[in-house]
Amino acid sequence: MSRLKWLPMLMAAACAGLAGAQESGVRLPDIGSSAASAVSPGEMKEYGASMLHEMRSYNMVLDDPLVGDYLHALGYRLVSVSDRPDLEFTFFVVRSNEINAFAAPGGYIGVNVGLMNAMHTEDELAAVIAHEIAHVTQQHLLRAFEDSRKSSLPIALAMLGALVATSGRSDDASQAVLMSGVSLIQQRAINFTRYDEIEADRVGIQSLARAGYEPLAMAETFATMQRVMRVNGVDIPEFLRSHPVDVNRIADAKARAVKLGETAGIARAPTPSSGPGAVDASLPRTGSTLDLSLPSGPSVAEAAITSTRGNSFELMRERARTLNADSANAIVRYYADELQRNPDSNTLANRYGHALALVRARQPDKAIVEFGKLLASDPDNSVFQLGMADAEDQAGKRTSAFARYERLSANFPGNRAIALAFTDSLLARNDAKSALRAQDLLRPLLSRYKEDPDLQRSFARASEIGGDKIRAAEAYAEWAFLNGRAEDALNQLKALSSKQELTYYQRARVDSRITAMTPIVLDLRKRERRNADDEKNGGFSASAVNPMHCRTHRCPGVSLSRNISPLQ
Repeated sequence: MSRLKWLPMLMAAACAGLAGAQESGVRLPDIGSSAASAVSPGEMKEYGASMLHEMRSYNMVLDDPLVGDYLHALGYRLVSVSDRPDLEFTFFVVRSNEINAFAAPGGYIGVNVGLMNAMHTEDELAAVIAHEIAHVTQQHLLRAFEDSRKSSLPIALAMLGALVATSGRSDDASQAVLMSGVSLIQQRAINFTRYDEIEADRVGIQSLARAGYEPLAMAETFATMQRVMRVNGVDIPEFLRSHPVDVNRIADAKARAVKLGETAGIARAPTPSSGPGAVDASLPRTGSTLDLSLPSGPSVAEAAITSTRGNSFELMRERARTLNADSANAIVRYYADELQRNPDSNTLANRYGHALALVRARQPDKAIVEFGKLLASDPDNSVFQLGMADAEDQAGKRTSAFARYERLSANFPGNRAIALAFTDSLLARNDAKSALRAQDLLRPLLSRYKEDPDLQRSFARASEIGGDKIRAAEAYAEWAFLNGRAEDALNQLKALSSKQELTYYQRARVDSRITAMTPIVLDLRKRERRNADDEKNGGFSASAVNPMHCRTHRCPGVSLSRNISPLQ
């Protein structure tokens, strides 16, 4: 019976191997792979969406339309030249100062604010995103899961047999067998991780070159992140923990980039040839600004393609830094000190960050002065115009702000950032006429941005003030669902469905959402029961998508344990 004490360690070793393989990014299958029967693409998409909604419930997602649309445009520029341009991706920003990015099931790509802050150019940011896209397009996610099932459990069973065979011996053979098996499981996980990472590097470099970015940016980014590590090994960037880098890997990335650069006729990204959202990947990325115009194409990919050239990256990096700061006054001091102490910091991007920080710190008069200087140097910059409108609105200069919002809305119809900012100004008037105008601004965007909780909340408020209580209740339910409160959303819709005054179309719409949400809520209840049982037994559940749980436990979930660190 004493030898049974090894059994928990044996099973823990098998689980560790399973988690290690998952941490490398669990692979989607090739045609004919048995992993296809394990998790379907639809289930993967549901898992990724559930993860995103859960993260929102803990305020871990930076849902800013300007930063989000910029990242979406950059991501789809790379997706369009990847091996799988037909796949749907969701790019989002994580409220974390850790230097990290990750790929989750269903094509969900998360980029930490800390990673954006650490990058110096758009090419470096594109290199990291291209690497994560490659994890999805090269089908790494379910393949790692399949490999772990094929290797970890057989090794564990072999270890168990060896332990039984050595049970009558008085030496340390049992301990040796156990440690050998654990080492073998861990080595297989490490080797699998290295293979995936190198393959993602190579595919990502190809995408960079095809999209018109600098192929060497991949190796340079890894080398830069290595240099930020402290001598004692503390504060290793989270990206390097989940994506291990060595000298050989950096050298291989450089060699491949140089080879691509020497090859004549590198393919460039196919982009719209005309229209306000057109991008010419062959043009130098200097001197232009973020394009807020409505894309011309109807597809998901085309809807995401806006200009990502020029100083757009620098502006959005500082915007993300400002919006993610814990203290509004602290971020104001940060920019003020930088601009005063370091002459090289006197850039448009840093001055924009400073002006934005002043708005966030409720100092609109100072912000108006700063935005005025920015517009004097670049009067046609729509990002600066939008910032000025927000500052004027906060300062009580409603007439001037309203006129500026109107011009922006006319020049860039259908732009989400402008529509939401204009809606906030309209709803502050708290009258039915302004609310109806806000509804008109937001209604066309609801189908294009189904996953935007801020859009749903603003539309709900506009409907409520405008007197459309039914539509308001529907939008509030969607807002709750997107913020990780699926059961609350379902209960709201069920209560709404019981009202007799619903029209045929209203009832059909509500019943349709109830039908869609019910299996999701039932699945969440099952997870919660499994989690409760696992916690009671002193274990953990691989099925849980709970960021708070994974902050204190080593979860084997595909993305959370591997990538998302505690907030700073």
